[in-house]
Amino acid sequence: MQSFEEKIASRIEKLSKEQLLQLFSTMNEKKSTFDAVLSSLSIGLLVCDTDGFLYHSNKAAERLLSFSVKNPIPGDSFASEKPLWNLLEDQDIADFLKDFFDRQKAHASEEFTVQTPGGSPRILIVSAMPLVQEKKLKGILIQIEDVTERRNQQTLLRRMENLASLTNLAASVAHEIKNPLGSISIHIQLIQKALKKARETDGMLPDPKFTEHYLDIVNEEIERLNKIIVDFLFAVRPISATLVPMDINKLLRSMAEFIKPELDSKKIELQLDLMTKSPDLMLDEQLTKQVIINLVQNSVAAMKDGGILYISTKFSDDKIILTIADNGEGMDEQTLSRIFEPYFTTKANGTGLGLTMVYKIIKETGGDIHAKSFPGEGTIFTISLPVPQKELRLIEQKED
Repeated sequence: MQSFEEKIASRIEKLSKEQLLQLFSTMNEKKSTFDAVLSSLSIGLLVCDTDGFLYHSNKAAERLLSFSVKNPIPGDSFASEKPLWNLLEDQDIADFLKDFFDRQKAHASEEFTVQTPGGSPRILIVSAMPLVQEKKLKGILIQIEDVTERRNQQTLLRRMENLASLTNLAASVAHEIKNPLGSISIHIQLIQKALKKARETDGMLPDPKFTEHYLDIVNEEIERLNKIIVDFLFAVRPISATLVPMDINKLLRSMAEFIKPELDSKKIELQLDLMTKSPDLMLDEQLTKQVIINLVQNSVAAMKDGGILYISTKFSDDKIILTIADNGEGMDEQTLSRIFEPYFTTKANGTGLGLTMVYKIIKETGGDIHAKSFPGEGTIFTISLPVPQKELRLIEQKED
């Protein structure tokens, strides 16, 4: 089906002067409407040719990006005199776009923090993609999105979630403290009652074993209170992580050797399925070990009669995916929904803080963790860890 322009082009020689004037007026009106639409968008748009010379930009792009010249495009029908990356004041964005054009990527996107003329920071996501028309590459389309408010809302939501978690945590601690305090109170009252009775009769103190027994219980409950407070502070204090480049595969192999004797003694088979070459991740070695040990201990506890512990790594969507799975007794949906809550435990001697700390450590290092479980079938913990931008570029170069 022919477009309006194609029909006009095929009949243009037959049009009168008045018809041509009307035609150009209609086309100019369409162009004005199109320009108005682009100018009204809150997302910045830049259009370049395949060599990176700019020939169209909307108001949002000019507002979000700082150009080194006042008018980057000489006229409506002309391209810029310099490549786009030589027109931008922000060097990081300029380097990103130059790298995109030099390597001729299909698509690229990156987040940048820039300063406005007033000095306030703004967070921009800059995306570059090919502009294709009739199956031919006509240029490059660059999109600039200001996500500052969205990030601020996410930060506010995260703070509210943390406050709600802290409220729940405080309630759990109050419940935990109540029992030892009650026990201490009862045994002190018993000691006071015995001493009062001695004073009112012959003045003889109770048998030492009698008094020491109650005092020992009081001391035990005080120790219990101290542990509750220490665990509470550990749960609420910010984690002090020393992030260094680390090969997660190397760490997992080292830990596999460490835990294998215990697994063998409990008839648990360890299966490692690690990616061939793992990019370095920014991790804290001790905290990462704590995460793995906690998850492995949970799996071991769920396989009382032996089983299989499966640990794997793979690269997916700019992240390393670490999986720790078992074929143990599993959990029901209600239990699964609460496993990361402080002081929630199904173990007789559990503190209920192990998986809480796992969750907190993973979040503090910029990762994410999810769990799936089925009663009688087992549990799968999936941890996603972000790959630093430098390592991502190295991976892309190897692929190219």
